[in-house]
Amino acid sequence: MIQIIDDNEINLKMLSSLIEKSLQVATKTFQHSAAALEWAKKNDVDLILIDYVMPVMNGLEFIERYRRYERDVPMVMITASDDRTVRQKALELGANDFLNKPFDKSELVARVNNMLTIRESQKKLADRAEWLAQEVKKATKNLKDQEREVVFRLSRAAEYRSPETGMHVMRVAHYCKALARAIGLSVEEQELIFAASSMHDIGKVGVPDEILFKEDRLDQYEYAMIKLHTLTGYEIMQNSNSQLLQLAAEIALCHHERYNGTGYPRGLKGTTIPVAARICSIADVFDALTSQRPYKAAWTEAQALEELEKNSGSHFDPSMIVHFRQILPEVVEIKQKYSEKNVALPDPASHEFPADKRIIAA
Repeated sequence: MIQIIDDNEINLKMLSSLIEKSLQVATKTFQHSAAALEWAKKNDVDLILIDYVMPVMNGLEFIERYRRYERDVPMVMITASDDRTVRQKALELGANDFLNKPFDKSELVARVNNMLTIRESQKKLADRAEWLAQEVKKATKNLKDQEREVVFRLSRAAEYRSPETGMHVMRVAHYCKALARAIGLSVEEQELIFAASSMHDIGKVGVPDEILFKEDRLDQYEYAMIKLHTLTGYEIMQNSNSQLLQLAAEIALCHHERYNGTGYPRGLKGTTIPVAARICSIADVFDALTSQRPYKAAWTEAQALEELEKNSGSHFDPSMIVHFRQILPEVVEIKQKYSEKNVALPDPASHEFPADKRIIAA
């Protein structure tokens, strides 16, 4: 589509007829530059021919205003003036070429055709750039998907070295993602936490079997060995160039820290505990409470939430506990979707954290 702007109706008809017959392209004519500008801003234009001498808004003013909205559409100024100052100003404002009055028909058709060729090339380049951008986006997504698949597969190694089941890993990851969304983290951050949290217990590969699978109470030495899984997990993933593994290392190290500073391994307190680790701590404990273990029966979701709220401000970030309560229906759906078969009916025997039931108090 070629837009032609001239306050002389005879010029408009002559230009429109000549261009349409010679180049088989559609034209849209305007005698008023203000109306032409509004139309050009809302429609797809391949070329604009604008007369320099126009009432209200001359050709230079039109070019200046239109270039605020569109930088690529070619513009040709029509002028009878040989004033170099006008031509220089038009070029500075964004004009691409000039047509002199009176018109030479062959020159007019040739210049218009050249401008249309330029516009066609621009569109092809833009389409190519968009195609390349989409291909890069697909390739990047494939790399991220592959990276996350590796992470989830590595997390399976921890399943074989842990009393918890594979579904525990999936539930915790989904709980973390839901809570990350509830506290207002970006979609990208939610996805990173979702993948990284699956590695929170990877350090258990370094815990001896006789301690990891012991069903009786742990003595102080055995508990100290269990606590080392946070450091082991961190050491496995630290110093990676992967943003995902960096976050996974941070979660592995800090998901047993407590909000009041009594956790391990570093005794971090409050918001010095990384956000992702605070999220994972809630998700991990909730799933442990509501899951059957050799040393305990599963609690109900309501009982588990009550326990979380009881420890709000001591074990857990209180603001996150508020959000966790709000998303509890979603959490319950996740638990049901990723539940194991033949889970025992909830019958809590005591009001203790399952991880603490096997531990002798220091």
